[in-house]
Amino acid sequence: MVLQRHGHRGQTLLTFTHADIAYLAGPAGVAALAEVARLNLGDPTLLSDVAAVRDRFGDHAGALIETTLLRRRAVAKLGDVASDWLFTDDALQQATTTAVTAHRARRLAGLMVHDATCSIGTELAALRDQADYVIGSDIDPVRLAMARHNLGPRVPLCRADALAPITRAADVVVLLDPARRSGGRRRFDPRAYTPPLDRLADAYRDRATVVKCAPGIDFDAVRRLGFDGEIEVTSTGGSVREACLWSAELAQPGVRRRATVLGGSRRGDEQLTDADPDDCVTRAPGRWIIDPDGAVVRAGLVRQYASRHGLWQLDPDIAYLSGDVLPMGVRGFEILDQLPLREKVLRQALSARDCGSLEILVRGVGVDPDTLRRRLRPSGSESVTLVIMRRGSGAAARAVAFVCRPSR
Repeated sequence: MVLQRHGHRGQTLLTFTHADIAYLAGPAGVAALAEVARLNLGDPTLLSDVAAVRDRFGDHAGALIETTLLRRRAVAKLGDVASDWLFTDDALQQATTTAVTAHRARRLAGLMVHDATCSIGTELAALRDQADYVIGSDIDPVRLAMARHNLGPRVPLCRADALAPITRAADVVVLLDPARRSGGRRRFDPRAYTPPLDRLADAYRDRATVVKCAPGIDFDAVRRLGFDGEIEVTSTGGSVREACLWSAELAQPGVRRRATVLGGSRRGDEQLTDADPDDCVTRAPGRWIIDPDGAVVRAGLVRQYASRHGLWQLDPDIAYLSGDVLPMGVRGFEILDQLPLREKVLRQALSARDCGSLEILVRGVGVDPDTLRRRLRPSGSESVTLVIMRRGSGAAARAVAFVCRPSR
């Protein structure tokens, strides 16, 4: 194992070798990992724990410690499956959460799928119980060896460059997940992915493909590359996780954009598309302000969401919605007052409501929530939300602050 750099929360990252994987996957390594997993490996015992592992396991200490720490981080993304998987730090950062991989696998149920950038196997783990047939490949031999350990013998794997297709049958769907990080930073230009998105498009031009992208990818740039299918933006747990490009063969007819909110309300999952009704008016605020899920906003489907839930817009260019009835299971903000965006006025209003915990939401106005919160100096005991937005355009534009009570 080779020292590489410093990364997540400052811990030393290590480059795994085939020898490391053979040890970690073997009986001695499994027993050693179980022993190391019982250690805290954090403040205040980190130094003594690391010394103990080095004394006990010698040259294997780095692989054991790194794997233990990665498994602990992986639980939030992958659940209990992470307890015996092998990871690299970069592979774990790029791995998709279980809820999202399960959703994608349901869309691919009954099909034959080739994951051409399979990495450590997270997508294949979801696909093997849904797809008719799966195969995985990756150019990185170490990640491929980890995938073999993680998936067991059931899924066929081979080493291959995603830019040199190894499956050619027209009825095999190709799943692609180009790397979107460099040095821990996200890359938003599709040509800066690894492999670049334009080169992948050329390699699979006449194939059914599913391509995972960063949620901040430039949709227009994707279209300029010749993509004519469906762009799906998916969120779970209140966070937008990814954009996914479904080629025309796999897209719902007439759909170019989709927002998928997984577990976003008591009703369960919710999906909206640009083929849904978008009859939505703009008018004065009602009882509630609703901030739609980030997947809905990113996919440009705010009007469709409003139409479905009987809401309306406060401004045609701002994503905040309003209504007299809060959609079931959705967090909203009950309007208590509407004020001009002046600090003295806001400070007096918040003091009168005994505000102590202050949430600030902003759209269309150049206000930094953290800076404003410090300047307003809330010191009471009640929870209040300030929703700040621009209303109107041109000379008629003005900033408005709504003092609200959050529904939860």
